[in-house]
Amino acid sequence: MAKAKENAVKRTTDPVKKTDKNAKKSFKERVSQWFRDLKSELKKVVWPTRKQLVNNTAVALVVILLSALVLWGFDSLAQAGAKALIDLV
Repeated sequence: MAKAKENAVKRTTDPVKKTDKNAKKSFKERVSQWFRDLKSELKKVVWPTRKQLVNNTAVALVVILLSALVLWGFDSLAQAGAKALIDLV
């Protein structure tokens, strides 16, 4: 049993050689492989339904509108404060 473990574990100081499969391919082959991989990955995407898309878009627009109103309010307060300070001087 110990002999089997010893044989299974190869101890060496030689560097591990990495094989680069894309280095051997031409540019055209690499590009076509990239597009095949892209197509394969896009098939895995779970696309939202039309209802989800409309709902998410509406939520985003409402959040943007509320943020704009809050920023406008802070800006108006800051402007009023700056005007008050300038009028005091």
